Parts: sequence; C-alpha cells; structure tokens
Amino acid sequence: MLAFERHGSGEPLVLVHGVTHRRQAWYPVLDELAAQREVILVDLPGHGDSPDLVLDGRPVDEVLRETFAEFLREAGLERPHVAGNSLGGMIALGAGAEGNARSVTALSPAGFWRTEREFAYTRAIFRRACAATKRLGPRAERLASTRAGRQLMYGLLVSHPARVPADQARGDIRGFVRARPALRILLEAAEPFDRPIAADVPVTIAWAARDLVLPPWQADVARVRYPHAEHLTMRGVGHVPMTDDPHYVAKVLLRGSAPAASVAPLEPVVVRRPRRRTTTRVPA
Repeated sequence: MLAFERHGSGEPLVLVHGVTHRRQAWYPVLDELAAQREVILVDLPGHGDSPDLVLDGRPVDEVLRETFAEFLREAGLERPHVAGNSLGGMIALGAGAEGNARSVTALSPAGFWRTEREFAYTRAIFRRACAATKRLGPRAERLASTRAGRQLMYGLLVSHPARVPADQARGDIRGFVRARPALRILLEAAEPFDRPIAADVPVTIAWAARDLVLPPWQADVARVRYPHAEHLTMRGVGHVPMTDDPHYVAKVLLRGSAPAASVAPLEPVVVRRPRRRTTTRVPA
C-alpha cells in the first residue's frame, strides 16, 4: 500500500505531490487545511516511503490509475476531494475522470503540452537534475544546507528559493534521489492528458504564473480542453506554489474542495494591463 498520513477532520481531501517530490511537500499548507478538512497526504509509487513503481509490462498511466484507486479503497476513502500539483495534478484529474473524486483541484498539472517537442523542454529539466544529483552524490545534501545551494536547487521550482528551510531541502534531495528510477519511467511514458470528466465533478485548475517547469501557456491548453472547469492564475508563485504562498494555496484548495452549495462567488477579478497583454489576477 502507498505510504500516507492523515490529519484534521471534516470532508476528506487527498493531496498528491509532483514527480520526484514527496508527501511532505504539502506541510506548508497542512495546518490551515486540517482545521477544515481531513487531509490525507500520500506518497506516489517510487516516491517517498511508498513501494517502487513496477509496471510488469503494463502502461504507466494504467498502473498509476489502478494504484491510486486501490489506495483510496484500502484507506476507506469513497470519492474524496482530490488535489495535486504537477504529476499529482494530473493524477487528481484522472481520479475525476474515473469517478473516484468528489472534486478535483489541480495546481499546474502535467499533461497539457501539445506535442513531444513542447514536452522536451520539461524532460530536459529533470534529466539535468538527475545528472547533477548523480555527480554530486552525498555532497548534494551538504549543498542543500547552504543558502546558495538552495537558490540553485529550487531556482526553477519556486519564486523564493532562499526561503526553503535547510532541513526541508535536505529531505527533498533524499526524496529526489529515491525517485530517480521512477522518474526515468515517467519521463519516457509521459503523454498529454485529455480524458473527459463528468460535469457533476467540480474541477479547478490553478496555474502558477511563474512556473518554469510547466510554462503558464499550458494553462491556455487546459482552458480549451476543460472549458467548464474553474481556471485560476496564481500570481507570484512558482511550480511548487505551496512553498511560495501557503496561505493563498490553502485558500485555493479549500475553495476547490468546498461543497458546491456553500461556495461563495469569487470576488471581483482585478485586471492589470501590461504594455502588450492583459493579465487577470484572482485576489488571494
């Protein structure tokens, strides 16, 4: 069974991390969420404390889909709210498509590139990170203990890398090394996500405006594929937004997982007009 932990009380909300990350990625938002939800943090196959990602000749998407559905059953979770970041966002959307999610909130989800050439950019980022951690070996954790090292490690992931605590950075390095075998499998098999999701499943797709891993133009692809979803732009945050602005991300997750009858209308949208294009910000 996948490794997981539960906190708080209320309607269940399962949080799924991104590729090479771990369930502790959600710790910055945990206290605020647990005050209103039963929060379940889970490690994906081949990540954190979960068993390895083993395909046995089956397609990757099938294994991930079945493993996640089995986890929900074994944890006694019947159609919980599901939210995720990056790969976790795609898995959350998949749970919605399978009918296994009461609602879906996806933060910069994977799967919204259009061509193999477009995804090559993201694949190259992770392959370079793999090569770097192999070269550094044990020195990577020592590097994570320094402010300059964290700037280097998190420069593509968050907007404020120096704010990442040293102990979190060291844990993330260990998590990345542990996830390298799964990463190779996932990168090789990556493909766009376009599965239909029933209209009665509320879907929120929130994209980080400073995302350097899955660039914000992919949010436009998501809007076309899922026109009935609620689409938000998260200003001032990077690909892993929980680290940059925990309060705002918690607000997005609580709203996305709220019972439909009790969701208040969004506050008026503030439109800023740069020189060449219009940028819409949903107030935090």
